[in-house]
Amino acid sequence: MNKEIASLEPQILWQHFSTICEIPRPSGHLEKITRYIMEYGKSLGLETLKDDAGNVLIRKPATSGMESRRPVILQAHLDMVPQKNALVEHDFETDPIDAYVDGEWVMARDTTLGADNGIGISSILAILGSQTLKHGPIEALFTYDEETGMYGAVGLKPDLLQGDILLNTDSEEEGDIYMSCAGGVDLDISFRFKEIPYIASEEELAMKLRLTGLKGGHSGVDIHLGRANANKLMFRFLKYAVQEYKARLAWVSGGNMRNAIPREAVAIVIIPAEWKDDFVNEVADYEFLYKHEYATIEDAISFTAEEVETPKALIPEEIQDDLINSIVACQNGVERMIPGVPDVVETSSSLGIVSAEEELIEVKILVRSTSESRKKALASSLESTFLLAGAKVEESGGYPGWEPNLDSPILKTAIDVHTKVLGIKPEVKIMHAGLECGIIGATYPNLDMISFGPTIHHPHSPDEKVNIASVERYWRFLTNLLENIPVR
Repeated sequence: MNKEIASLEPQILWQHFSTICEIPRPSGHLEKITRYIMEYGKSLGLETLKDDAGNVLIRKPATSGMESRRPVILQAHLDMVPQKNALVEHDFETDPIDAYVDGEWVMARDTTLGADNGIGISSILAILGSQTLKHGPIEALFTYDEETGMYGAVGLKPDLLQGDILLNTDSEEEGDIYMSCAGGVDLDISFRFKEIPYIASEEELAMKLRLTGLKGGHSGVDIHLGRANANKLMFRFLKYAVQEYKARLAWVSGGNMRNAIPREAVAIVIIPAEWKDDFVNEVADYEFLYKHEYATIEDAISFTAEEVETPKALIPEEIQDDLINSIVACQNGVERMIPGVPDVVETSSSLGIVSAEEELIEVKILVRSTSESRKKALASSLESTFLLAGAKVEESGGYPGWEPNLDSPILKTAIDVHTKVLGIKPEVKIMHAGLECGIIGATYPNLDMISFGPTIHHPHSPDEKVNIASVERYWRFLTNLLENIPVR
């Protein structure tokens, strides 16, 4: 346990967070954190179970005198996004997160921190273990694999939960209470091909292009910031390289998470040897251009080219051209803000992953929208772009948005409690990122739901950090809200 972090206030929460930083929990590899949560619940003598979808549920009875309060579901997701800086050796399946205190923030060295949704997990564990907090009946729901497809929420059975109110802890700006969020759908795009054997020639050489240093971030929460997408920038240059330097593409890889703005991209191309110096200079010029275009947004863009060993095969020229043209053409970023609410994104897409391995090129795009019809329209537009390029396009992981309820009783209670306890009236907002509330609400349509959390900056990137003071205020708000839940 990190003693510096464990000594922060409230200690009951930070001690849990310090502990779970030592437990690997990247999406898809949740065995260790699941075991820890279940053992913790059982050690408290509480009803603890795991459903077929991998979700963990722990039930805690009401404290004395609070038995008549409406039962509450406290909800957080178990997994974290595994992102690291390029030159860092870190295995998210085995290595702990190296968290540390940096002034007003808790951060991690060169990796994502996992405050998303680790602070939510920690606060719920602290409530389960407390002998002094007052609350009505509680169900603690820890959902499986939210970051890769919300599979735990999708797999919830309609007879599992007994609560009337759901408090989602997966928001990232203190002082905001969310009553609605965007829905989403994944586009899984593939190009299959037969590699063309390449015979090394003295007249040609292989160059490795490496684009790094971008900020990346959450493709929902941060999409409106206009950050550079490594895939878009790489393929912009690749099109130029094919046109001007007769470049031939051997391999490309950019991004590794469907819901993170890609921070890095790498490609290997073959060019005429006599043009090497000019080619390297062109890369440097593009680096300067990208830095200029993103001068107020990105501060560490690096674009380099170096000679490497020649590959054994190339991507067929027709497939190469179709891939490059479709990536250059595809929509990326904010498509539209909500009409009448110009500071909230309505519809967006993020070109999250491009990878070429073993005669298969895969492209993954996440489309989000608070409008179901606009979500479908943008997904259809992107589908058309890649179908014209000869790719196979499939939709997967679609999930509904969370419709706002302006008459929500728990929302009104939360506003009153926040104003009284923290002296600030919270802002009620719509989140462009996907929350599990929409999916859970489709299975449990009578649930009264809100979402809130402490201030977490740059989730889904190695710059992720959580504000220490905001965690203390989040804790006071959450615990006072539980004490003020209405009677049945």
